[in-house]
Amino acid sequence: MADQATLTRKDFQSDQDVRWCPGCGDYAILKAVQEVFPSLGIPREKFVVVSGIGCSSRFPYYMNSYGFHTIHGRAPAVATGLKTTRSDLEVWVVTGDGDALSIGGNHLIHALRRNVGLKVLLFNNRIYGLTKGQYSPTSEVGKRTSSSPYGSLDAPFNPLSLALGAGATFVARTVDIYQKHLIEVLHRAAQHRGTAFIEIYQNCNIFNDGAFSYMTDKSQRQEQGIYLQHGQPVIFGGEEKRGIRMKDMRCEVVTLGDGFSEEDCLVWDETNPAMAMLMAQMLPPDYPTPLGVLRAVDRPVFEEQVVAQIQAEIKSKGDGTLEELLHAGDVWTVD
Repeated sequence: MADQATLTRKDFQSDQDVRWCPGCGDYAILKAVQEVFPSLGIPREKFVVVSGIGCSSRFPYYMNSYGFHTIHGRAPAVATGLKTTRSDLEVWVVTGDGDALSIGGNHLIHALRRNVGLKVLLFNNRIYGLTKGQYSPTSEVGKRTSSSPYGSLDAPFNPLSLALGAGATFVARTVDIYQKHLIEVLHRAAQHRGTAFIEIYQNCNIFNDGAFSYMTDKSQRQEQGIYLQHGQPVIFGGEEKRGIRMKDMRCEVVTLGDGFSEEDCLVWDETNPAMAMLMAQMLPPDYPTPLGVLRAVDRPVFEEQVVAQIQAEIKSKGDGTLEELLHAGDVWTVD
């Protein structure tokens, strides 16, 4: 095995053929993760990738690390158990909008509220890809699919708002093909203590091609994306710079130089929960899309609290035995 100081992307590439559809956004995310892992200075055997069910959930097979391909929606539960018992491991969860927000919604929100030391990558392509194109919890209203032939009537989940509402301590958004930005966000997540939740806009070119074309098209990127930077004014745009200011407790888009300057714009604070929720609600067509870290705060992590609690009880009552445990509480003797 290569020395951890000399690990490269190649060290994290498995011997399995990567079998996503040609052009799938998952390739770009896999490349970014394989770039980030060796740069963290952590031994390869300390990484574990846990997935559920879906196209994204093939991820562990393509990573030369430990991993679990679990069952539908349950990746956060399995990952929580692993991180709680082996807090020394770097546990990354790979999931999709269907896997995480439909059958797995309950597991996801509880992992977030507990602040388990997991890094959760949610691939959002607004469709069920593996099962051939049914509408998902993030599909837009009116989406015509094989399971919604007359158009979906369901209001879609906003993954960032959901994560913030569940009390997540790190919440971010990026895009599959924005490699530099994606890698920067992954680095920030890796450094966070507690649950880091990243929504990654990802294209499914077979069943929902162009779902995020308003952002990925080169001619529109500067106008449609806001790159949040802590402590910096919220501005965006190309030649005609624009910004976001607060007016009557609402976010408003203004054009700089047209009676407004950077001093009028909102200064981004990733520790402010109210600001994060407002920004998470900013979506097209009324607003450009915020990218980067919306929320990053420190809070005690779940696995450390569990270990501390157990150690305190052992110190108070002694090690105990399995027999004592089995005969503790209400027991019955059957003749």
